[in-house]
Amino acid sequence: MTQDLERELSRLRWRSRRGMRELDRLFERYLDRAWRQAPESERVVFLRLLEIEDDKLWHWFMGHDTPADAELAQLVERIRSLPA
Repeated sequence: MTQDLERELSRLRWRSRRGMRELDRLFERYLDRAWRQAPESERVVFLRLLEIEDDKLWHWFMGHDTPADAELAQLVERIRSLPA
């Protein structure tokens, strides 16, 4: 089971690469500090978050805009609040 989770985490790290240092660091921080303990429902929301266009993500994570979807907004805020 642990190997499966580690493989999934490795795939997520690859999918999380955005080419924008700030977004990359935010996603890496979440994957390093919160993903393993996250409930399945939050993991599903994270997968949805990875499907969002970079410009929208940038505005959300920089606090210039908020996702209309409450689950996405909650996860964005959770990721933003993780300590550096």
